[in-house]
Amino acid sequence: MITKYEQFSSSVASLSRDIQHIERMEMSKFGLKGPHAQCLLTMLRHPEGITSARLCELCDKDKAAISRTAAELEASRMIRRDLSGGSRYRANLLLTEAGRSAAQAISRRAQLAVEAAGAGLNDEQRTVFYQVLDIIAGNLHTICKNGLQEEKKELL
Repeated sequence: MITKYEQFSSSVASLSRDIQHIERMEMSKFGLKGPHAQCLLTMLRHPEGITSARLCELCDKDKAAISRTAAELEASRMIRRDLSGGSRYRANLLLTEAGRSAAQAISRRAQLAVEAAGAGLNDEQRTVFYQVLDIIAGNLHTICKNGLQEEKKELL
């Protein structure tokens, strides 16, 4: 018998792999890599620019990953740094016209992917799914931060 843990972890891992595969396929059309998708989409929501530190928070990525991604996007002329604030590392990152165009196209493709993935769900089911997913993600984050409580360990 498959346990709830096995089913849950297997499903989450499968979702993650599939999302990464779709990101790689879609980003290759722009000569970019899968991890660039989330950064471009986040930056699209911040037309005034965004710091690398804030991008780390919003994309839930570590500094090294964001630094590498920003350097690659800058080299491909998708973003630029606003150095008027002084430090290169505290500079606002801004989408270029090419970056904005790519991010808008990626946003449209992402919306299509989400709609296709949710095929067969009605609006109420979709709303409940995202509420439950957010609760589970929050609970897992708390467990990672604080560890399991003793009374919860007995349930495993």
